[in-house]
Amino acid sequence: MIRKTLSASLLAALFLATPALAEEATIGRPIEAGSLHEGRLDMVVYYVPGDGDLLKVTATFAPKTGGDPLRVVMGLADGDSVAFSMPGHQGSPYAFSRSGEEVTVSSENDVHLRADAIMR
Repeated sequence: MIRKTLSASLLAALFLATPALAEEATIGRPIEAGSLHEGRLDMVVYYVPGDGDLLKVTATFAPKTGGDPLRVVMGLADGDSVAFSMPGHQGSPYAFSRSGEEVTVSSENDVHLRADAIMR
C-alpha cells in the first residue's frame, strides 16, 4: 500500500514539475490574426504584404493589468527570425519567424538566446 502511494506521489510530482511549453501561433494569410495570452501580456499579431517580398507584421501587446497597449511593426523577409522582450517585461520574450507565407510567433516565460544564435 505504501509503495503504491509513493509511486502515485512520484508520478504526480513528475507531471507537476514539467515546465510549461511555449505558446505559439502561426498565420498563413494576410490579415489573418493570431493571438498569444501567456505571461503578463496579451498579444494579437497579423501581417499584410509589404515592399518587395517583405511581409509587414504588426503585433499589439496589452498588459493584462491594464495600461496603454504597445505596438511593434516589422518587415520580415522569407527565412527571417527575431526575438525580443517588451519594455518592462524582460521575462516574457517573443520570437517571430517567417517561412514562405507563414509567420510563426511564440512566447515563453524563460527563453534564453544563445550568444552564437544567428538572428537575421
